[in-house]
Amino acid sequence: MAQGDFYSRDRPSDPSLPEDRPRGGGPEDPKGRGTWPVWALVLGILLLFVILTVLLG
Repeated sequence: MAQGDFYSRDRPSDPSLPEDRPRGGGPEDPKGRGTWPVWALVLGILLLFVILTVLLG
């Protein structure tokens, strides 16, 4: 059996598939790196850690 016969047995008549992730598309709005409440919470925790370290250390 030749290689062409082996692979053509299971191949559909139209073997090209549509792209699952098409290229291009429209421009998207830039996303921010985070919201202000999240940054405030992180900074508050760090500030609390520094204050407790200074007071108890």
